[in-house]
Amino acid sequence: MSAVIQSKPEKDARVEAAISHWAPRFVANGVPLADFQEVTASVLRWEDWCDAWSARGAIHQELGNKALAGGYKYSAAQHFTRAAVCYHFGKFLFVNDMAQMREAHRRAVENRNKALPYLDPPGERVAIDYEDKKLYGNLRKPKGVAKPPIVVMCMGLDSAKEEMDDYENRFLVRGLATLSFDGPGQGEAEYDFALCPEFEKPAKAVVDYLETRSDVDLARIGVWGVSLGGYYAPRAAAFEKRFKACVALSGPFQRSADFTGRPQMNVEAFRVRSKSADLEEAGKVALRFTLAECAKNITCPIYIVAGTKDRLTPHTQAERLAAAVSGPCVLSVIEGGNHVVNNLWYRYRDQTADWMTTQLRAAKR
Repeated sequence: MSAVIQSKPEKDARVEAAISHWAPRFVANGVPLADFQEVTASVLRWEDWCDAWSARGAIHQELGNKALAGGYKYSAAQHFTRAAVCYHFGKFLFVNDMAQMREAHRRAVENRNKALPYLDPPGERVAIDYEDKKLYGNLRKPKGVAKPPIVVMCMGLDSAKEEMDDYENRFLVRGLATLSFDGPGQGEAEYDFALCPEFEKPAKAVVDYLETRSDVDLARIGVWGVSLGGYYAPRAAAFEKRFKACVALSGPFQRSADFTGRPQMNVEAFRVRSKSADLEEAGKVALRFTLAECAKNITCPIYIVAGTKDRLTPHTQAERLAAAVSGPCVLSVIEGGNHVVNNLWYRYRDQTADWMTTQLRAAKR
């Protein structure tokens, strides 16, 4: 009798896409490599993705609770931050099950909030008035600087402030404060608001909020954005002249109404977060994402980063932005870099932080 050979179950194409395209981002932004390997190996169906990452987040959350109970506050902050990132990556594109996504998101925010007081330096949750509701952010200030310059950090389509720890720390160690915030259609604001191509509106609200504070230098405000935030930041800089420098990471110059060839999960997330009924309506929103008419108004210094292997935003978009701005410009197109160049993060993360330090006249470290 011949033995029956059982074939190995095939992974959902969406899970395969996660494994092949997201590993550098997850690990660079705080997910332990072993967690990424173990969780993705265990998931066959995209429908199980959020639950698997939430279970891993719960492990880190419990480690944080134990550390805090023992009085180890710094360790607790690190555990809670890792928990937040795991929960975040469970929900970040999981718009196919909104109830499950919202619960994972709630836990991501909860864990980062638990970490904030014990981070080094600590953070403060802030609420910003916007269209009769609130936008929420995390503000952190460097040690030993009375009124530091500050970098306003803009999220992308699927990123949120809970993912920003590594980026924040690179500014903070150089003497710059950071304000990571969820704009319309992002993170905590994705339920009340649709994505906002005219990002100068929420950006103005953020700077207006900063002007109510006396603990940061209002003459030295920079703006930074990642992925779709790499569009939002220059869009804000084109209209909001209180920004004195801008960093744009892998953002589009002008979006198309045609979603052909874009990853299915990203397209559906854009439809949901733009609050569009269908792709036709989403395409009309996408057309509003353009710097074509306003990029010439960017007169502050700008540092633009792109990767030659970016499958979401071709590096030609960065080149168009660089050609259109009116102020000093650094264009860094990194050979072999994927989206946001997370696979080669050492080619831009410290470099852009150093550049922002120079532009905002912070003490070099």
